[in-house]
Amino acid sequence: MTKRIEDKILALKEQTNAYVHEIKQLVGELTIPNRFSLISYFTTSFNISYNPEQESLCLGSYHIRNIGSTAITNPYLCITVPKDSPFYFSGRYVHENFTPNLKTQGQINWERFNDKLSKEEYWLRPVGKTTIEPNETISFTNFQIKWSHNLSYSGTIMGFTYCDQLTDGVVVLNPINLNGIGQAQEDDNEG
Repeated sequence: MTKRIEDKILALKEQTNAYVHEIKQLVGELTIPNRFSLISYFTTSFNISYNPEQESLCLGSYHIRNIGSTAITNPYLCITVPKDSPFYFSGRYVHENFTPNLKTQGQINWERFNDKLSKEEYWLRPVGKTTIEPNETISFTNFQIKWSHNLSYSGTIMGFTYCDQLTDGVVVLNPINLNGIGQAQEDDNEG
């Protein structure tokens, strides 16, 4: 009786091994299509001041994540600030043709490549980083948006990501919407 059970167990093991071998062979023959896909999003932290003598501050980072199945090449981004808004954008980047050694441990440096006098568009590309591999994220970190609370303010900070494969761009998932009523206007409403 034990011999018969052992023979059945052996036969089942052989059958399982044959199935596993066949499955591995079929998986090996699969071709996964090249898919280009990315998402971009902001992470932010705010320090809002209601004192008209002090500035309010948004600290943020812009992240680009490759969620496709193939590498994305020559990524760049554009952050836009509304025209005639009270928002002042700043960040850690260099301008075109700036060549000092910018080696920062584990951090990507960014280059602004549009008109440096523009206060509405910030076109940035990573320095020395031309591909984003599948499941990889790169980030433009620690930018600042400042504004004063003495006037009413309203506007949306937008972001767009581009690369060789997605030339029409991909809009950021979560634009930064800022609005508030200035101190002078609040006083008028109370009277």
